[in-house]
Amino acid sequence: MKRSNKYIFLLLLILGISIPASVIADPAAAPPAQIQEIKTVPSEIDTSSAVNVTPLALVANPSAYLNKVVIMNAKFNNFSTVGLDYPPALRKTEDYIGLMVFRDNTQYDIPLSELKMFLKREDAQKFVDLKSKDEVKIVGKVFSTALGDPWVDILSLESINKK
Repeated sequence: MKRSNKYIFLLLLILGISIPASVIADPAAAPPAQIQEIKTVPSEIDTSSAVNVTPLALVANPSAYLNKVVIMNAKFNNFSTVGLDYPPALRKTEDYIGLMVFRDNTQYDIPLSELKMFLKREDAQKFVDLKSKDEVKIVGKVFSTALGDPWVDILSLESINKK
């Protein structure tokens, strides 16, 4: 009986990690619907040399993309706190929110938790209307491969197809 309580607690902890998009910002302060793109690409980053990659290919070989700008299309899952405040790849919860996408190699809706992507909270507030399974275009820079996973700072996010 004691062992099952531990499993239930662990399951509840895992399920409680994800945060719906509506929690990160006040819906009353949402920008007009026509604003769908964040232009946060710093001028010193050259996006002309960006690499087009699928999320699964990035996860399969993260070290090949370290310190490179990547462009990928994916299905949005939710905003999350997964990976925040991890010392080797630190992005503080106060300043960033994680963004999770779905795996595209299965018929089920399974988040690609190996891909840690972070967006500044002030930029994420522009996307409170994103829904699960909306297609997005992500431009980001792989800044770490801690734990053998890609850790990506999102430089630009664009909603390309609403579901």
